Amino acid sequence: MFANMMNWIDARFPASKMWREHLSEYYAPKNFNFWYFFGSLALFLLVLQIVTGIFLTMNYKPDAEMAFASVEYIMRDVQWGWLIRYLHSTGASAFFIVIYLHMFRGLMYGSYKQPRELVWIFGMLIYVALMAEAFMGYLLPWGQMSYWGAQVIISLFGAVPFVGESLALWIRGDFVVADATLNRFFAFHVIAIPLVLVALVVMHIIALHEVGSNNPDGVEIKKYKDENGKPLDGIPFHPYYTVKDIVGLIVFLFLFSLVVFYMPEGGGWFLEDANFVPADPLKTPEHIVPVWYFTPFYAILRAVPSIAGSSFPGVAAMGLAIVMLFLLPWLDRSPVRSVRYRGPYFRIALAVFVVTFVMLGFLGTQPATPTYTVMSQVFTILYFAFFILMPFYTKYDKDKPVPDRVTDQ
Repeated sequence: MFANMMNWIDARFPASKMWREHLSEYYAPKNFNFWYFFGSLALFLLVLQIVTGIFLTMNYKPDAEMAFASVEYIMRDVQWGWLIRYLHSTGASAFFIVIYLHMFRGLMYGSYKQPRELVWIFGMLIYVALMAEAFMGYLLPWGQMSYWGAQVIISLFGAVPFVGESLALWIRGDFVVADATLNRFFAFHVIAIPLVLVALVVMHIIALHEVGSNNPDGVEIKKYKDENGKPLDGIPFHPYYTVKDIVGLIVFLFLFSLVVFYMPEGGGWFLEDANFVPADPLKTPEHIVPVWYFTPFYAILRAVPSIAGSSFPGVAAMGLAIVMLFLLPWLDRSPVRSVRYRGPYFRIALAVFVVTFVMLGFLGTQPATPTYTVMSQVFTILYFAFFILMPFYTKYDKDKPVPDRVTDQ
């Protein structure tokens, strides 16, 4: 009966073909390590955010007079509403943690290099869409930090020459952050950007499965095949990696649950104290900072001095900091992919880049004192140096010989 039903479906929709091509007969390298958990965890968190977001919209009111009260209603009166809200707010931070670790794995093992350039580009587009999704969702609770954070970020668009003021006015929908802003951000956060995200994720996975997954050794497993055309250094994704990913998911859910149930505010990093106060356009918070996952780029913005009273140079540097990540496949001149066989120049550069990114994230949360400003400028230079100098230190690095087949390291 089940076989007949599947035959009926397959005659009208390629369900079995998709299962074979993307799971049971998709061969992945047999030497995946724990760094490869984060791709599947990111997919899980995307689903979690969509599902919890749907339930939140059932009681949320996208109205400047009622938004904050509706969030409090969800937290206090809706059955299990507090849990859904904390799953969503904690899930947002967890999503960025997983994405940053996923991107770091790509940097370590050269997952952006030929022939996976398009996989990397789709991944970066997902990252940009995720930033837009998080920013627009951050305004919706209509707390003090939500309101003033949005006010500051939107005002940055006003620094764009010629079209800045009109662009900022168009984004706000009013001369200040108001009800019109809340409504359009709600529409983008709930409908438009999630559709873009899902489409990009599908394209990311299709592109990945077309060229095959990278591995910690950075060698192509399709080079050596058996008599049936199956890679000798590969194993079917299902059941081997589906089971392995479930183990990783269980460990993640254990840690995730600890945060949700015992410290959902994350010490003020996931939910700021100021956001438990209704938005007041007449009272500016003492220290306005974006959410932690935006702070590295916020530090770069503040590090660049204004010219003639315009903050456009800082805005341009912030945008360029993201654009540089898109260019990685063409900046890296080394024939070696994996950090295992890279020379000392790349290893040192990558270590400095990680420290730089973390320090920029910290400096973005601090007041703009002279000392912190100078530190931000130093780390901003180091951030861009990683990309600008990459064609040179990767070309002349002392790489190690790469094995023909994957190892058991």
